[in-house]
Amino acid sequence: MEMEANGLESNEIEKRKVGIMRVRVESEDPSAKDLDDFMIRRFLRARDLDIDKASALLLKYLSWRQAFMPNGSISESQIPNELAQKKLFMQGHDKKGRPIMVVFSAKHIPYEGNLEEFRRLVEKLRYVVYSLEKVCASMPRGEEKFIAIADIEGWGFTNSDIRAYLAALSILQDCYPERLGKLFLVHVPYVFMTAWKVVCPFIDSKTKKKIIFVENKKMRSVLLGDIDESQLPDVYGGKLPLVPIQDS
Repeated sequence: MEMEANGLESNEIEKRKVGIMRVRVESEDPSAKDLDDFMIRRFLRARDLDIDKASALLLKYLSWRQAFMPNGSISESQIPNELAQKKLFMQGHDKKGRPIMVVFSAKHIPYEGNLEEFRRLVEKLRYVVYSLEKVCASMPRGEEKFIAIADIEGWGFTNSDIRAYLAALSILQDCYPERLGKLFLVHVPYVFMTAWKVVCPFIDSKTKKKIIFVENKKMRSVLLGDIDESQLPDVYGGKLPLVPIQDS
């Protein structure tokens, strides 16, 4: 009974803070009136219910979104090179109803060369946003998170793209907070840890707790702990074929 009472009290505190935060954010950016309470709550939770910090993060997000997606979405015509790499897939749901994304890191091809490199970085980030928007739109009613499997098999230094990794991480943590439910890293080669050591310090504590390095010999059992065999991608011994993100 005591735990139930504490839970109800916690929910009431969140609800009250969401209301306060809404008034504050809407006073600075009227477009916030279009946001539902769940979105405001995600930003609030991402900052441990600190209204000042959460409001600042949400206002920054609204400004970013208007600049990055002036039309409200990313079209496939804006990301042809990224789609052509066929590195990201989305199909099925885990046991909690969260949609499943699968990304193959060795299919990522960095580009170098001044202006061309900058253009490709912009396209990569558009691809990240396109994918996050797709997975969020696929969530069933009442669900706010997704899970991901990052397959690192075959990854080498030619695939390393630290600048893009950090930029994508910033988008996930600052623009889509509390959306990632769990991230499984599978088939991780030792060489990948060099890149991981660079990126890891930029991952916030909440996100770190959701990342799981999976041993090859335990991969199937670990994945089946969260994903039913009927929903597990066939490349991991399940029954569901992979579906490219643009076709999902």
